[in-house]
Amino acid sequence: MKHHKTTRADSGFSYSRPFFEELVDSALRHANKLGATDAAAEASEACGLSVSVRKGDLENVERNRDKSLSVSVYVGLRRGNANTSDFSDAAIAQTVKAAFDIARFTAEDPMAGLPDATDIAPPSSLADELELFFPWQVTSEQAAELAKECEQAALETDARITNSEGAAVSAQQSHFFSAHTHGFRGGYSSSRHSISVSPIASIGEDMQRDAWYSSMRDSKELASAQRVGRYAAERALSRLGARKISTRQCPVLFESTLASGLLGAFVQAVSGGALYRKSSFLLDSMGKQVFPKHIDILEDPFIKRGKGSSPFDDEGVRVAPRTVVEGGRVKGYFLSSYTARKLGMRTTGNAGGSHNLTLRSRLTAPGDDLKAMLRKLDRGLFVTELMGQGVNYVTGDYSRGASGFWVENGRIKYPVHEITIAGNMKNMLKDIEAVGADAYNYGAKTVGSILLGKMKIAGS
Repeated sequence: MKHHKTTRADSGFSYSRPFFEELVDSALRHANKLGATDAAAEASEACGLSVSVRKGDLENVERNRDKSLSVSVYVGLRRGNANTSDFSDAAIAQTVKAAFDIARFTAEDPMAGLPDATDIAPPSSLADELELFFPWQVTSEQAAELAKECEQAALETDARITNSEGAAVSAQQSHFFSAHTHGFRGGYSSSRHSISVSPIASIGEDMQRDAWYSSMRDSKELASAQRVGRYAAERALSRLGARKISTRQCPVLFESTLASGLLGAFVQAVSGGALYRKSSFLLDSMGKQVFPKHIDILEDPFIKRGKGSSPFDDEGVRVAPRTVVEGGRVKGYFLSSYTARKLGMRTTGNAGGSHNLTLRSRLTAPGDDLKAMLRKLDRGLFVTELMGQGVNYVTGDYSRGASGFWVENGRIKYPVHEITIAGNMKNMLKDIEAVGADAYNYGAKTVGSILLGKMKIAGS
């Protein structure tokens, strides 16, 4: 595997890749000396800058720098884990010894162990091709200026934007190297940068806040500070004059930013941990119809600059693009080596979560933007904010505080707040009537707005 050519100074890191490799190898040698059956180690470092402003004044400048060596040791079917942030030889030896001692006194687990050698990702330079690392050499002064500019743009949008909860700019980067005794060696650098703002709109007693952000691996791809500010302000303004509505059943359109939450609930329900513990509303759903026939979900770990892109998973297992749902049927779960063994299946390379999921409908036309989706909704609720954690993943029961807009004849009539929307996730997934072409990327999930046939709305 080729080494990154960046020297430490220009990459912003304190430690080089060769140093991490030596650290990890030293830990594995110690484990071997102690008589471990197998071992894994990972060295990592993260650093960054976060700056927040409020009402034009600097509020907070935070520099973070974290480093860690984590060691897992296997003694037969027993596993022990230990971490340290001290990279001295003595500390490495102590940490390995601690992991070894924990393993010796832990109960046996027949499913414990490193991934099978056949599932390990081969050494490659794929990480470089995926373009995951763009250090942002921004000073705290420049970051503060950018945050102020963003907040100012929000405040200048309209006289009714009277206040702000502040704006923030964050520049974060990390790198790691990991190896284990089943033949895996690999690591890479990655970055994530963002800009965000929360303006408050008010008329008389009526106050409404909203927020918006932009987040990218490459700072050059961030939306401009002015755009983020103006859009956040427009969102806050649109909520003024919000009313309560009476209790009813009606169609609901989830804004694309929230639609990813429905996809997230599905992922959680078909993930190994929930399945083997039997704490999922989608037990034994492999091959079954969970969504309507027009829905497909794809996973692609190899999208350039993707927020969920990676050349391998957290265990060093190979990953590959796949279809998770095809024509509404479940084709794949999300499994790590351990959860796969528990279920008598093979790992899917999802230790650490999913990689760039896209939910799409075969019915979506290129012109199905938000306006077109509101026309499809016709008469119902357009939800733009959800509150609370009201999802029971065992039963699928769903109940959350919401706000948004009441829509008549496909047009927004007025803003709505202080309501609860309720349903069951199982029925909600089956009830997806349309997906918008207004695709939005939230973390590692991309989905457009989602229209559900009906949900219960509890109002006043």
